[in-house]
Amino acid sequence: MSRWIFTFFILIVLIIALEIYTFQAFKTVSKSKLVRFSFLAMSIAVYVYFFFITFSYNRSEGQTPQFQMAMGILLTVSIPKLVIILLLFGEDIYRLILKLISTFSMGEIKPLATRRKFISQLAIAIAAIPFASFIYGIIQGKYNYKVIKYRLSFDDLPEAFDGYTITQISDIHAGSFTNKEKIQYGVDLINDQKSDLLLFTGDIVNNKADEMDEWIPVFDKLEAKEGKFSILGNHDYGDYMDWKEPEDKVHNFEEVKNIHQKIGFDLLLDEHRYLEKDGQKIALIGVENWGKGFNQSGDLKKASKEVQQEDFKILMSHDPSHWEYKVKKDDFNYQLTLSGHTHGLQVGIEIPGWFKWSPSKYVYKQWAGLYKEFGRYINVNRGFGYHAFPGRVGIWPEITVIELKKS
Repeated sequence: MSRWIFTFFILIVLIIALEIYTFQAFKTVSKSKLVRFSFLAMSIAVYVYFFFITFSYNRSEGQTPQFQMAMGILLTVSIPKLVIILLLFGEDIYRLILKLISTFSMGEIKPLATRRKFISQLAIAIAAIPFASFIYGIIQGKYNYKVIKYRLSFDDLPEAFDGYTITQISDIHAGSFTNKEKIQYGVDLINDQKSDLLLFTGDIVNNKADEMDEWIPVFDKLEAKEGKFSILGNHDYGDYMDWKEPEDKVHNFEEVKNIHQKIGFDLLLDEHRYLEKDGQKIALIGVENWGKGFNQSGDLKKASKEVQQEDFKILMSHDPSHWEYKVKKDDFNYQLTLSGHTHGLQVGIEIPGWFKWSPSKYVYKQWAGLYKEFGRYINVNRGFGYHAFPGRVGIWPEITVIELKKS
C-alpha cells in the first residue's frame, strides 16, 4: 500500500507543477483574467472527469471506450503542458545561474523582463503542435490506415513460391472500436491487396470475447486466395480484468478462440500448417503468446516438432521479444517471423526511409517495421486497431504486404 501512496504523491506533485507552470505561461502572455481562469477551469474539469472515470472503472467490465476517451483527453492536455514546463523550467535555471553569478561577482545581473514573455509565447506556440496532433490522432489518426509493402528475397525459398504475397494484420482490439464505417474501410483496404495469404498475429479483443460480436459480420468478409491463418495475443487470454469466477475466464478464452473460426481464420495454437504449391511447400508455424514480462504460453518446439530443418518457415508470434530472446538465434532457422503487440505505442515520429522514433523503442528492440539479423527477418506490424489511448499520432494503423522472392 505504501508504494501506491508514494506513487499517488508523486503524481499529485507532478500535476501541481504542470498546472503552476502552465498557468504562469498564460498569465505572462495574456492580461485577460477570462483567458487565465477559463484555462484553469478547463484543466480542473479534465482532471475531475479523468479521476471520476478512473475511480468508477470496474475491472470486471474490461477496458471500456469511456475509459480510453478519458485517458485520451488527459494525454491531449497534459503532453503540451510538459512542453511548456520544460521550456519555462529551463528559463528558471537560467535565472538561477544569473542569480548565482550576481552573488559571487558582487554585482547584480538582471534578466531581461521581455525574455520571460518571449519564452512563454514560444512554449505555448510549440505546445500547440502536440495538442493539435493528439486531437487529430483521436478523431482521424486511428483510421489513417497505411499499406506498407516489402519485397524479401531468400536463397532457400521454393521456386513455386517466387512472387507469393502475404498480407499481415495484427492487434484488432475490437473492444476499442466505435465507428463501423471506418473499420469497414480498413477491411476493404485489406481485401484490395488481393494477397495469396492473410495472416493475423494476435489480440483480436481487449479482454472479452463479446467485444467482437458486432464486428464479426465485418471481419468475416476478409479474403485471401490461399487461406487465412491466425494466432493469439496477450490480450486474448483475459488476463487484464477481474473475473467473478475462474470458470468465467476459462469460458471466455474458449469463446475468444471460437471467434477465429467465425470469421474464417484457421487458429494455430502451437501448431503448423504446410502450404503447398506446384508440388513444393513451405511451413507456416503459429505459437501461442510468448512475451518477455507477459504471458508465456507459446511452445515453439511443440509447434515445430513435425517441421523439417530444411523447410522454409514463416513463424507467427505475437510479441517481438520472442524473436529477440528465443527465435532469431535458433539453429532451426526461422527465415521470417511476423509479430505485432507494440502498436509502436501509437505515438511517435516517422519519416519513411530516414527517421523513426517512439517511446516504444526503449522497451522493445524491434518495435515497428522490418528488421534483419543473422540472415533472418522479423516484421513488427504497428497494429490495425488501438488500445488504452483512443488514437494514433504519427504511428498509423498498418496493413503489411510482403512479397516473397527467390534469390
